[in-house]
Amino acid sequence: MEPGYWIDGMTANRFRAARQRGENDQIAEDGRRGCAAGSSWPGIRACALALGLLISIGVAAQRVEVPQVAAFSGTLQKIHQSGVIRIGYRENSPPFAFLDKDRKPIGYSLDLCEVVLEEIGLELHKDLRVEYRPVTPENRFDLVTAGAIDLECGSTTNTKERASIVAFSPTIFVTGAKLLVKRGSGIRSIRDLKGKTMVLTRGTVHADAIPKLAERQKLGINFIFANDHNESFSLVVGGKADAFANDDIQLHGMIAATSSAADYRVVGEFLTYADYALMFRKDEPDFAEVVARAFGRLAVSREITAIYEKWLLRPLPSGVRLNIPMSPHLEHVFQLQGLSVD
Repeated sequence: MEPGYWIDGMTANRFRAARQRGENDQIAEDGRRGCAAGSSWPGIRACALALGLLISIGVAAQRVEVPQVAAFSGTLQKIHQSGVIRIGYRENSPPFAFLDKDRKPIGYSLDLCEVVLEEIGLELHKDLRVEYRPVTPENRFDLVTAGAIDLECGSTTNTKERASIVAFSPTIFVTGAKLLVKRGSGIRSIRDLKGKTMVLTRGTVHADAIPKLAERQKLGINFIFANDHNESFSLVVGGKADAFANDDIQLHGMIAATSSAADYRVVGEFLTYADYALMFRKDEPDFAEVVARAFGRLAVSREITAIYEKWLLRPLPSGVRLNIPMSPHLEHVFQLQGLSVD
């Protein structure tokens, strides 16, 4: 019998000490010699011990290589546990969010949200199920803060007051309020509405800002309020309001969706200015970081330009084309997000 293969405590300790010193080749050689000893019991035990120690080395090495995944928090943890992310969308805010003929939510904001959803899935390392829930101008903030929806993808304006209760993505569009009127009405600006009726949609920035503007200018406008943009538009169509004030891009979108687009005009100077953004819960730095990363992808890849052209330059599902080129202001905003300059 070759010396050193009686597996007593000293031999086992020798193997362990060699492993601690990193002498894996020596352990392997001792194991080879033990295995070559044939059927002798000491050789078999030497072989088994060496192999066992080598296996433990391999397992330890594998464990070291496994990345440690930090625990998620807040909204990300909620989505990770449930496997579901809930998206809020507007039903009648073309071209940002509206329903197609099959009542499926579509639009510019929904396409941007899709990239954010992909980034969230990558962050969580899992496939997610998406649940869509319609929101209105009035209930969208409550649904976000209450946790009923995780991300609102519509046409929400980012303001200082709103940022005190919710958080916003990088800007997705820049616009401002103008007037929708009937063609031939003689109305060309807000000053032509003195003594007339203007409709505003509840829960919008304009519902607060424009009456204050009219009061400062002593225009004597009669204001009425509707629950959503479709209802506001219908009040102009039915003659119950002389004008509907809303962001010009949405007014153009609503006119384009009607069968009587030639009967209406968008007129006047900008009454307000607005930066649209996606909306989510406040004080969620990890979620906000994922959203920002998605917008970086959109800008660097120029996908955000392709999505803009799809909804603002090309025909909508109705066949109508808005044909609104990207403004220099919005292009600059996207450049700040990472869009390359041609």
